[in-house]
Amino acid sequence: MTRTVLSTNCEEIAGVGREWGLEVPFLRPPELAQDDTPTIPVLQDVVRRLEAQGEHYDAILTLQPTNPLRRAEDIDGAIALIEQTGADSVISFMDVGEKQPARMKWIEEDGRVQDPPFAEAVEGQPRQQLRKLYLREGSIYLTRRDVLMNQNSLKGRDCRAWIVSEERACNIDTPFDLFLAEQLMRRSAE
Repeated sequence: MTRTVLSTNCEEIAGVGREWGLEVPFLRPPELAQDDTPTIPVLQDVVRRLEAQGEHYDAILTLQPTNPLRRAEDIDGAIALIEQTGADSVISFMDVGEKQPARMKWIEEDGRVQDPPFAEAVEGQPRQQLRKLYLREGSIYLTRRDVLMNQNSLKGRDCRAWIVSEERACNIDTPFDLFLAEQLMRRSAE
């Protein structure tokens, strides 16, 4: 069975979700709707409630509203990847490019620049010679049900990467992020 369920504690958001075809079978309890509420307990609550109605799921796909540039092919690709590999999860990532952590520094209160321990071994290397690193991007979290419920994890032991291009890797956490998302959406509509 496949369902698209919106988890929210807000009637207004629930109403908008229903207008767009999402199911809102219940509202999220207040204790799971705080600013600092972690994602895993919210997802586990949804799964428990749906399973109490006699349903069973193999995997849970979490689509955060803060990542609006994902595409249907990202969802389909992640599902195909978890099915092909038997992995515990598929999570979206983006190449960090020139923001490779080996190039990062600490700045002390007096303004003095310090190398963190992870940067010392590669200090001064051109970025092209540094190993590629990826940042968890947030568009796709596809997790097997048992990993979420029994391991309290979105990742599990065998996590596979779904790579999202920099142009679509947009995680809205600040007003500037929202501005960037709006610009990217305008550009893609042209």
